[in-house]
Amino acid sequence: MRKKRISIGLLSLLTASVTFGQNWTESKTGNWVKVTNKGGQTLGYSLASGVKLLSDKGLAFKDLNKNGKLDKYEDWRLPVEVRAKDLASKLSVEQIAGLMLYSKHQPIPAAAGGPFAGTYNGKIFAQSGANVSDLSDQQREFLTKDNLRHVLITSVQSPEAAAAWNNNAQALVEGLGVGIPINSSSDPRHGTRADAEFNAGAGGTISMWPGSLGLAATFSPELVQKFGQIAATEYRALGIATALSPQVDLATDPRWNRVSGTFGEDPNLATDMARAYIDGFQTSTGAKEITGGWGYASVNAMVKHWPGGGSGEGGRDAHYGYGKYAVYPGNNFQTHFMPFLNGAFKLKGKTGMASAVMPYYTISYNQDKKYGENVGNSYNKYIINDLLRTKYKYDGVVCTDWLITANETAVDVFLTGKSWGVEKLSVAERHYKILMNGVDQFGGNNEAKPVTDAYQMGVKEHGEAFMRARFEQSAVRLLKNIFRVGLFENPYLDPQVSQKTVGTPEFMKAGYQAQLESVVMLKNKAKTLPLTKGKTVYIPKRFTPAGRNFLGMQTPEKLDYPVNLAVIKKYFTVTDNPAEADYALVFIQSPDSGGGYSSEQAKAGGTGYVPVSLQYGDYTAQGTRDPSIAGGDPMEKFTNRTYTGKTAKTINSSDLTMVTETYAKMNGKPVIVALQVANPTVAKEFEAQSSAILAHFGVQDQALLEIMTGAHEPSALLPMQFPADMKTVEAQAEDVPRDMAAYKDSEGNTYDFGFGLNWKGVIQDARTARYKKPVLSMK
Repeated sequence: MRKKRISIGLLSLLTASVTFGQNWTESKTGNWVKVTNKGGQTLGYSLASGVKLLSDKGLAFKDLNKNGKLDKYEDWRLPVEVRAKDLASKLSVEQIAGLMLYSKHQPIPAAAGGPFAGTYNGKIFAQSGANVSDLSDQQREFLTKDNLRHVLITSVQSPEAAAAWNNNAQALVEGLGVGIPINSSSDPRHGTRADAEFNAGAGGTISMWPGSLGLAATFSPELVQKFGQIAATEYRALGIATALSPQVDLATDPRWNRVSGTFGEDPNLATDMARAYIDGFQTSTGAKEITGGWGYASVNAMVKHWPGGGSGEGGRDAHYGYGKYAVYPGNNFQTHFMPFLNGAFKLKGKTGMASAVMPYYTISYNQDKKYGENVGNSYNKYIINDLLRTKYKYDGVVCTDWLITANETAVDVFLTGKSWGVEKLSVAERHYKILMNGVDQFGGNNEAKPVTDAYQMGVKEHGEAFMRARFEQSAVRLLKNIFRVGLFENPYLDPQVSQKTVGTPEFMKAGYQAQLESVVMLKNKAKTLPLTKGKTVYIPKRFTPAGRNFLGMQTPEKLDYPVNLAVIKKYFTVTDNPAEADYALVFIQSPDSGGGYSSEQAKAGGTGYVPVSLQYGDYTAQGTRDPSIAGGDPMEKFTNRTYTGKTAKTINSSDLTMVTETYAKMNGKPVIVALQVANPTVAKEFEAQSSAILAHFGVQDQALLEIMTGAHEPSALLPMQFPADMKTVEAQAEDVPRDMAAYKDSEGNTYDFGFGLNWKGVIQDARTARYKKPVLSMK
C-alpha cells in the first residue's frame, strides 16, 4: 500500500510537469542553488542539506521535511497564517521549545575568552585553522541539540564573512527535521566611528548614523524612516532578519544610563519616531514585497521595552539588582505606553504593527492593580496578559530581555541573572510563569531543557491538550515572523553581493547627512560660529582614568587627543601653544558618575547607594527622598535605598578642567565646546567659559567641523531638557516627562526640550510648533 501511494505521488508530479511545463530554472551560487519560479517566489537550497524540489503546476517548492509531498507550510502560495499553523501542528514539543530560545550574543568569529567565547573543534579560533565563516562548536550544539533557531549576532569581521556564516548556518538547519531556517538578529549596529573620515565617493563596512537620541534631535520622522529602510537593506545583506530595536522607552529620568538609546523624553516625539523607524525596517515594496508589505527587504522590529523602562528609581538601571525598581511618583505609568500603542502598534505602512515586543527587566513597582505582584515585567501577568495581550490585543511575538530566568549572583554585576521578584522560584518554574503570562521567547537562553520542563509542569496542572495548544500558539507567532520575510523560501546570500550592498557610498552619504542634521547648537555668543577655515586652533588632550566597562572588564588610563588630528588639519592649523591659537576647540563628554551604586561603600559596610550625578564636580545629595519608594533584594538586608548625604564623584571630571583651563589659557579668545551627550548635562559648570557650544549624540569629527566652519548650518533641537542644576534633577518625578527647570545661559536662552540655534538665532519652525506643545498624559 505504501509503495502504491508513493507511485501515485510521483505520477502526479510527472503529470503536472507535462501539463503545465517547467516554469522554473536553477543556477548554482557557491554551495547553494537558486531556483527562479516564473511568476512566483525565488527559492534557495543547499546542496549539502539533502533537500529536493517538488513540482506543482509547473512551479518548484522545497521539500523541507523530505517526505516526498507538498505540505501546506512548504507551499509559498498559501497565506503565512495557514503555513505557520500547519508547521506548528507538525512540530514536537522539543522543536517548539527550540523556537522559543534566543541565543546568547554570538560574535563571528567567536571570541577567544570572556562572556562571548567559543571554540572550533575544541580550540580558540586563532589556533583552530577554521574559516571565519565556520560555525563554532557551541553554535553547532545549540542548533542541533537544542533546536534553537533565533541567533543574536554581534560583531562580524566583514559583510562577506557574515553572509558566508549565514549560508553555512542555514545549510546546517535546512537539513535538520522540518527545515526551519535561522532568524538572525542584531542590536543597533549603525553607530559612528568618530575618527572616521567621510568621503562622498567611498563606501564602508556599514553606513554610520547618529545614535537614537541624534535621530530624535532631527525631529524628522521622515529621516528616521529613511534610516530604517537603509539599515534593513544592510541587515538583510548580513543575513539579519530581526532588529532588536527600536528602544522607545521614554527617558523621563535624565540620569538613566540608557537615555542615549531612546528617542528622548517626549511621548509625542518618541511615538512618531517609533512608528517611522519600524515602518522603515519592516516594509518591503516592489519586487521585494511578498504580501502585506512584508518581503525580502523586511526586517522584523522588536520594539522595546514594554511597558517602558525609563523611570528607574534614582535613575538606576535594571540590568543590575540595585536598579530593579521602576517607580511612578507622578502616577504617570500609562503615558509610557504611548510610543507602543500609538506608534509601534499603529504603523502607517502595510505591516501594521511591530512584529515583536521585548518587556524590560524592571519591576514596575505597585502598578499591578489586579494581582498585586511586584515582579519583573515578563513575570507580571497583569502587565503581559491583562494589558499587552488582552486589553491592547497585541498578538505578535513577546520575547524576554536577556538572562531573566538565570540566578542572581550579585546586585552590582551586569552579566548576572535578572529574575527580579521571583528569585525563590526554580529556573524551570520561572520559564513556566513567563509562558503562562503569554510570553513566547526567552532571551539569552541556549538550552531547551528548562522550556520542556515548564511544558511538563503545564501538563501536570492543565493537561496535555491545553499545554500543547499553548506551545503551538507561540510557535505560530514565531514562525510567522520567519515566513513573512521569505526565509523559508530563500535564506541564502551571495557574499559578493553582500559586500557591495553594505556601506555603499549612497548609504554612507545618507548617514553622514543625518549626522549633520543631528547636531544641536546650544550657544553662539557674538556669532562666534562659523569659524574661518585655515586659522590656528588649540585642542587640549583628554584624560581618561583607568576603570571598568559595563561588562566589568578593565580599561586602561589614557591621555590623548579626543579627535582625529588628520581630519582637523584639513580645516585648521593645529598648535599646542594656546598663545598662538585663534580658537580653542574642546571636545568633552557628558558627566559619568556611574550607575548610582558604590561597590566599595557596600564592602565597607554601607548600603552602597549613591546619587547619579549629571555634573562634573562632586555632588552630595541633600534633602532627597528618604526612605526610597522601593527596595529589597535577596542579597540585601535592608529595603531603604536612599542616598541622602552620599556623594557621587564623576569619572570624567577632568573634562570640566579641559574647558576651564583652556578658557584661562586663551585670554579671551573664543573657546568652542563640542559636548557628546549621553545624558542631559548640567551646563552651568562650563557654559560661561564657552563662546559656542555644540551638543551631539555620536557623530564623526568631520561633521562637527563642517558645522563649525559653516559648511552646514545647524538645525537640530534638544530631544530632552538640560537641567538647571542637580536640585531640579532630584525634584523631578522619575516617570514624568519635561518636568525640570531647564538651564538658562548667559545669552538668555533656555536649554529646554525643542531648543536649538541656527545662524540666525533660536529655531522656530513647523517642528517646534508640532512638538513643543504641553505633554498630554494617558492617565
